[in-house]
Amino acid sequence: MKQRSRTEYSMINIVVNLGGYGLNTLIGFACRIVFVRTLATDYLGVSGLFTNILSVLSLAELGIGSAIGYALYKPLAENDEEKIASLMQFYGKAYKLIGMFVAVIGLLMMPFLNDIINNPPDINENLYFIYLLYLFNVVFSYFFSYKSTLLSAAQRNYIVTGYNYVITIGQSLFQMVYLVLTHEYIGYLIIQIVGGALYNVWISCKTNKDYPYIKNKNVTPLSKTETKSLLWNVKALTVNKLSGVLVNNTDNIAITYFDGLKSVGFASNYVLFSTTLDSLITRTFNALTGSVGNLNASKDTEGRYAFFKVLNLANFWLYGWAAIGMAFVSGDLVRFFYGESYVLPLKIPLILAINFYTIGMLHASYTYKSTLGLFKYGQYILIFTGIINLVFDVVLGRVFGVFGIYVATLIARMCTNLWYEPYVVYRYGLGKNPLLYLGRYCVFTVILVFTGGICYFLCSMCNFTVGLNILLKCVICTIIPNGVFVFCFWKISEFKYLRERAQTIIIKISRKISLNKEKK
Repeated sequence: MKQRSRTEYSMINIVVNLGGYGLNTLIGFACRIVFVRTLATDYLGVSGLFTNILSVLSLAELGIGSAIGYALYKPLAENDEEKIASLMQFYGKAYKLIGMFVAVIGLLMMPFLNDIINNPPDINENLYFIYLLYLFNVVFSYFFSYKSTLLSAAQRNYIVTGYNYVITIGQSLFQMVYLVLTHEYIGYLIIQIVGGALYNVWISCKTNKDYPYIKNKNVTPLSKTETKSLLWNVKALTVNKLSGVLVNNTDNIAITYFDGLKSVGFASNYVLFSTTLDSLITRTFNALTGSVGNLNASKDTEGRYAFFKVLNLANFWLYGWAAIGMAFVSGDLVRFFYGESYVLPLKIPLILAINFYTIGMLHASYTYKSTLGLFKYGQYILIFTGIINLVFDVVLGRVFGVFGIYVATLIARMCTNLWYEPYVVYRYGLGKNPLLYLGRYCVFTVILVFTGGICYFLCSMCNFTVGLNILLKCVICTIIPNGVFVFCFWKISEFKYLRERAQTIIIKISRKISLNKEKK
């Protein structure tokens, strides 16, 4: 198998992630438009609710994936096949047990569905049968998906995402045709299940082919010391994951309880834009995770700190730009794609954009925390994030409905992980004063608020047709933020680094294109 440099792996991962994601997103939006036009609003609510419930059940994964990913970096760098096989054997057994556990807990939760859904939804199918289909889809993945961790740790995430795009694009096309012809939801879900199964089996076969030694059942098991160290990291990640699930995956449950499934359906259209943008940027950072892990294993503290600042600036640039666009363009996009009846007041996309930005700004910290193995820090304080979120969901949800529930999420994060995660990375990973991060974060926030104010003023003047408004606002929310950011950061070393790397990549691509033309 051909070995590549860290930079080459990073670029391949990013290109595959961004290129495939663009096509996948367009087809996904088209599929959602067909969904909204052919099925009742409550189906959107049911989809969002069951996805959230099963995301809560994913707590059973206990952070094993991240811990194994971290444990694989060193043996992969040293080409220690025996150790890799031992880790994957442990991982496989753990995931199969987790899959069975999720199945049992998922079945036990079925009697409580009526307590969450106060008003019967406007759907034709049996609600419990739909839930069982969602549950089966999640449980099945545990028996195969764990092998993708090995590819990602080996800086070959482009294979994982590439396979995923092929399957999801084909799946969406089949779903659109099926909905147009039948207007029937169960078949739509079955196509989704088949697509998920094909992906998991395909990625499993690919991993077995590229790393055949992981199929050896006679490998030496992990020692007690190694198992203890691994379980210690798992324990730390479990608490972190619990916090994330309670914050990120309970909103739809709370909205259903206080405002009903229709409100989940309306809000989900806006959430879709935020999750799409977040997935796009997250995939870029995920593509770098393996390379950052390799860098952190070979560089000194100053080298790590220098690259963290580069990553943090890129983090702000992408999430700040995207948040502004989401706040001021998403309302017109909902109006254009789904109709006037689905449009919500500006405060909803605005609070979603703020939440999107604040959690997005933690990506650089999360990347460094996972690749430096700082799992144990914050394992208890972050549980308060979820508790605060649930408390404020109840308090603000009763008074302000959907808006209050999203504000509760912001309050919970501001009280805990927005400041603590960077603190851990600076204090224990980089050996720097965390106030350095705080100072830079404040500068970023001032620049973003100033830029957002300009964009809001200009976008408020766009009172034309929906299509023209979208075009003009996209132009405004692209030129203004990027123009302001370039002006503010032109002279700092992090921006110079990003600019030089971009120029180097463009030159390399141009040379390859020229060579290919000459060969032809």
